[in-house]
Amino acid sequence: MTGAHSSKWGQNMAGDLRNADVVYLDYNATAPLRPEALEATLSALQSVGNASSMHHPGREAAGRVDAARRDLADLLNCRPGEIIFTSGATEANNLALRTGYARGGLLVTTAAEHLAVIETARAITAEHPESLLVLPVDRDGVVDLEPLDAALRDGPVALVSLMIANNETGVLTDLAPVCKAAHEAGALVHTDATQYVGRLPLDLRELDVDLLSLSAHKFGGPQGIGALFVRRGTPLPHRPLLVGGGHERGWRAGTLNVAGITGLGAAARAARQQLAHEAERIAALRDALESALTAEVAECRINGARTRRLPGVTSITFPGLPADAVLAAMPHVAASDGSACSSGAPSPSHVLLAMGHSRDDADSTVRFSLGYATTERDIERAATAAVNAVRHVRSVMAATAEP
Repeated sequence: MTGAHSSKWGQNMAGDLRNADVVYLDYNATAPLRPEALEATLSALQSVGNASSMHHPGREAAGRVDAARRDLADLLNCRPGEIIFTSGATEANNLALRTGYARGGLLVTTAAEHLAVIETARAITAEHPESLLVLPVDRDGVVDLEPLDAALRDGPVALVSLMIANNETGVLTDLAPVCKAAHEAGALVHTDATQYVGRLPLDLRELDVDLLSLSAHKFGGPQGIGALFVRRGTPLPHRPLLVGGGHERGWRAGTLNVAGITGLGAAARAARQQLAHEAERIAALRDALESALTAEVAECRINGARTRRLPGVTSITFPGLPADAVLAAMPHVAASDGSACSSGAPSPSHVLLAMGHSRDDADSTVRFSLGYATTERDIERAATAAVNAVRHVRSVMAATAEP
């Protein structure tokens, strides 16, 4: 969030949050640690052993890693050997794009990708900017695939990287036709599935992507651990970002984060068991929040396609009202004015700008993201707080504007 809670907008409403009962609606930034993941992580932290060591403690640590790899593979419906553990989705995205681009040819992505993809794509094509194609999105956040079709016809295309679910709007991309067209042209497909994994069913035996990035803390695992799926048999040059001991079959050197990996596995197992029920329940809660806000707040607008999106995400513009002001005026609701990864940046959401929204509207947009622990009571409280916050900010702005 770009504004401080101590700004004039929230001075009369902010309290001491240390012991406050905060409604947490920022799951797209990070989800609360699932109880199963907390227990598993603590258990691993209390044990000693390098997973590469051959003695008994080392073999125990390696066993935890193997079990977590199987649990994640079960969630994704892939082979355990197709999973490479990383420090998170940012590293996984970097590894996927740098490795895929090294094949030679065009690198294709979209204007609404997470900055971990966009900035990596720009960095690795800096010496040859003509080898980067950035696809536009329409007003609903849907990717325009016509330039991709043309690029695939002209070739060669090394890698197509399209996120399956947008982190700010929740808009989903149908990757099946993209994979079919790309593979027919000899290109590989990568998807940043950070916001999708653990929230909607994902079957990598059906979704024919070659590479997929994820991060544990988006579905209730610990921060600082993620993974890259690399489909068996994918023709990729071996270009690890980190070199050294040759861990993860040479893809990623460094002592394995056993505790983090164990927590990831536990979160994956819990998410898989609860996935269908959670998705339906969370979508209903999101719809209730949107209905309450659109009924009570004049002119507020929901951004992005409404038919194909994540169940727990809503991006809402309150025209003319700075998002940081609205957030500061509801200090007991944890929401966001965009991606947490770009928090503090002076520029508005690049995603909303790419969708054709004005800078003022982008600056007036709040993202609420729900998850596995969100309750009906949370939504009721958040809706009331948001309506009151909007009224408070409007009154302050009206009073300030008076001569």
